[in-house]
Amino acid sequence: MHNMLHRFAGDVADIERPALFTYPFCYTPHPLCRLAAAEVQAYLNEHDFGLDEESGGKMFGVLVVQLPDGSIGYLAAYSGILAGSNRHEYFVPPVYNLLRPDGFFKQEEAAISQINRHIEELLNDAGLRARQEQLISLQQQREEELTRSKKQMQDSKCRREQRRMSTPPPSPDEEASMIRESQYQKAEHHRLKHEWDIRIAQVQSETEAWQHRISDLRNERKERSALLQQQLFQAFKLLNYQGEEKSLYDIFTAEGSIPPAGAGECAAPKLLQYAYLNGWKPLAMAEFWWGASPQTEVRKQGNYYPACTGKCGPILRYMLQGLNVEPNPLAKNNGQTQLQIIYEDEYLAVISKPEGMLAVPGKRELPSVYDILRERFPNAEGPIIVHRLDMDTSGLMVAAKTKEAHRLLQDLFAHQRVEKRYVALLEGHVPNMEGRITLPICPDPLDRPRQMSHPLHGKPAVTDYHVLGYEGERTRILFLPRTGRTHQLRVHAAHSLGLHCPIVGDSLYGHAADRLYLHAEYLAFPHPMTGQTVSVRQPAPF
Repeated sequence: MHNMLHRFAGDVADIERPALFTYPFCYTPHPLCRLAAAEVQAYLNEHDFGLDEESGGKMFGVLVVQLPDGSIGYLAAYSGILAGSNRHEYFVPPVYNLLRPDGFFKQEEAAISQINRHIEELLNDAGLRARQEQLISLQQQREEELTRSKKQMQDSKCRREQRRMSTPPPSPDEEASMIRESQYQKAEHHRLKHEWDIRIAQVQSETEAWQHRISDLRNERKERSALLQQQLFQAFKLLNYQGEEKSLYDIFTAEGSIPPAGAGECAAPKLLQYAYLNGWKPLAMAEFWWGASPQTEVRKQGNYYPACTGKCGPILRYMLQGLNVEPNPLAKNNGQTQLQIIYEDEYLAVISKPEGMLAVPGKRELPSVYDILRERFPNAEGPIIVHRLDMDTSGLMVAAKTKEAHRLLQDLFAHQRVEKRYVALLEGHVPNMEGRITLPICPDPLDRPRQMSHPLHGKPAVTDYHVLGYEGERTRILFLPRTGRTHQLRVHAAHSLGLHCPIVGDSLYGHAADRLYLHAEYLAFPHPMTGQTVSVRQPAPF
């Protein structure tokens, strides 16, 4: 009856059921999810869905569910469209079928496509191109003729002035003749200009009429697209565990935003919607990438990834209402409130930040480096924090005690006069013993705080590296960042165009572990007041 519900191939009776549902934005896959994912991956290997370099890979998801009789199974889904379709027999259907031929979306999409074709036809019409070329030609001819006329007027004026200065001076009749000549030439010049303006205005009017038609069509396309998007957002009706139903539009506007393109078409909402429609209880969920890695995001075949915050954040927060969900593991306080001061004088301090501590106060009520130093140095002036480390990164940070020291230290960082070295453990073996990575980086607008590499929108990011050795299946590496972009080392390590070896414990770009194995071990810089070199080293704790 339910060909979308899959039973586990092996016996799973000995696997403990999850007590709480998966927190979708940061999780370690439950063993049942791993088994389900392995079976889905086996199915994908048996079927050609075109997940190659040309078409690109795709995010897939599995949802373990409990049926009313107490038995369990799992559902599978993919984000967006797979092999040109949003419906495949093995996977749950979309929340709303955009591709249904008789649906309003396909019908209106066809009308908008017709407008696009009409615009394209007008833009490429030979008549419009001929008028545009004629207009350019007439404007050039006008300028040439008016320039010649003005030159003739200037030459005649020069001759008249020379005659007036000659001896004997011109007679009254000759002076009157010269005045009439000047008046005639001016009148002829204005007449010529007027004639050209009339000729150009006529062609310009015909061209503008053509362009107005194109502009009107573009405005109609914009209005119809906005209305279609609005209808689509209202047509997406999503359930939560409490049996309530809301449109995609209402879900997002409740959080003060509007749905981005593609919202509701990811794997996670599809899975939960199908489970709710059939009265099945969700137990655990996981999402993994399968197929070729994209050129921008960090995605690797077989790796598990959290749900995106832009498209899925508001949706999943609504759809999970009523379920007992795991607490956000990132919100827990690890109890770290101690900072070790490695170097200190009256102007600055170099401290060692433990992993799991924020550099500056965040949305969560957790102690930060700033809070602790503000208490430690009550007389300190200014912002104190000169630069930052990620919450999950441990190691050395510079703090300023005076406004002047803060300004000068920030200037040193801005002009790359601070030498920074990081030690990390990477998953896999880096083949080259040293090298440079130059992938530009920018935020992923739909999945913050993740960063992505983008050739147009990314800011330059440069990292040098030296392999220190291999430890089993891992690489110990020294990073020397030449720029300071957010998540620079994490992206450069994990990206397929970088080292393609994520940092151990990187839950955003690789796999979660007991910690992120990244440590800022060395800082060297000229003292902002004395100019003497300050160099501090603290070995990695791993």
